Amino acid sequence: MQLTIGKLAKQSEVTIETIRYYQKIGLLEEPEKPSSGYRLYTSDAINRIRFIKRAQQAGFSLKEIAELLSFDGTHCSDVQKIAEQKCQQIDAQIKDLTALRNVLDSLVKRCQADASTEHCSLINALSTAKDGGSVVNR
Repeated sequence: MQLTIGKLAKQSEVTIETIRYYQKIGLLEEPEKPSSGYRLYTSDAINRIRFIKRAQQAGFSLKEIAELLSFDGTHCSDVQKIAEQKCQQIDAQIKDLTALRNVLDSLVKRCQADASTEHCSLINALSTAKDGGSVVNR
């Protein structure tokens, strides 16, 4: 099946600009332009774009996706290592976000306990915290 860039975009559910960007950064090959007419893409391009979008949804950056694509499905152990590293990175982000959530919960509780109309204890805590310091009294 041969597709124009517009049909490729529609079938892979991305914009034409996304396809051009993927070509620019080397994630997608740009077909040769015939002397007359439009560049035509194969159905393999749909699968590649869908892979890129699903990998992004799984948390991979475009740089990481390029690395995955460079293995071309032949180095499963290398792909597994990258996926394991991504899992570790996500775990670290979850830990950081949980800590951030706990800080915000403490600030909200402090705000609820201090019903002053003269100042907001949450804004006060954020304004007076030293750089790199905690905003929560421990």
